[in-house]
Amino acid sequence: MQNVTVARPRLKRVNLGGLSTPIAFLLAMLIFAIFSPGHRFLDPRNLGAMAKLTPDMGVVALGVGMLMIAGEFDLSIASVLPFCSYIFTQFLIAGLDPFVAFVLVLPIGAAFGLINGLIVVRTGLPSFIITLSTMLFWRGLLYGVSHMMPISILPYVPSDSPLAHLLTGQIGPVPVQILWFLAFALILGLILHRNKFGNWVYATGSNQDAAIAMGINVSLVKVACYMLIGFLCAFAAVMQSVRLGSFAATQGIGFELKAIAAVVVGGTSLRGGVGSMLGIALGVFIIQIIENGLILMQVPVFGVETFIGIAVILFVVLNNLTNRQFASQSA
Repeated sequence: MQNVTVARPRLKRVNLGGLSTPIAFLLAMLIFAIFSPGHRFLDPRNLGAMAKLTPDMGVVALGVGMLMIAGEFDLSIASVLPFCSYIFTQFLIAGLDPFVAFVLVLPIGAAFGLINGLIVVRTGLPSFIITLSTMLFWRGLLYGVSHMMPISILPYVPSDSPLAHLLTGQIGPVPVQILWFLAFALILGLILHRNKFGNWVYATGSNQDAAIAMGINVSLVKVACYMLIGFLCAFAAVMQSVRLGSFAATQGIGFELKAIAAVVVGGTSLRGGVGSMLGIALGVFIIQIIENGLILMQVPVFGVETFIGIAVILFVVLNNLTNRQFASQSA
């Protein structure tokens, strides 16, 4: 009998955008540094404010980016984040130590992600529709149980408490929040680019059938990515609540679309299989820089949203052109 060798599909980690995202980051910094009134953009107080605000959405966007590389979406973050904040607040009211409450909320957030992941992989329905539905469900439930009333956590977690210092303090002039964001970006970058699970994520997003043929459990990969997002939502929820000193049912509103925009600007393909953690992190910064810079230039709110929308479209077009060029060179 003649031996037949079956060629295994090659796994290629593709990073779209090339230098376009870093260049866009530098250009955005340069433009607003020059044209912001009084050059306030580079004022240490403004940079410090951005460093405090960026991780609220940015931490979650890192997980959203990894999931999009795996070929799926998660819109439910806009409800999971405030729900985790509400649960954290209720733990505090029940008398739990703030650190214990913080630790308990993290797996609860992962459980929200587990629910999303199981529904997506078991039904086979588009994740966009599934997570849109769960977003509306959790939001309605949260509004019902909280009565949309803000709840102060300052009696339980004052601004000088150990948990506040851990999540929202400062190391010299540097806010701790941005250090957490960079730490998560580094850890997830190592997982995505230096670990076999990262290989599985790229393979799942690139060609699911080929990934299955390689023996990859694509359902497990997707569920794990959803759980990661839930975990990051819980972390960001507590961090934001501690910074604000309260729970608000409107926390996270709009994060679902802004996170996707940041990920796309960072060079991640909407079709999956393409992207990098560095690009995702830079995309988060670019969105925040544009928003902050336009506000400093006193552009109306609708103008800020319009400009960000245009920027996302331009990046999608640029990334598609880069993808075609890369494909033609690889052929």
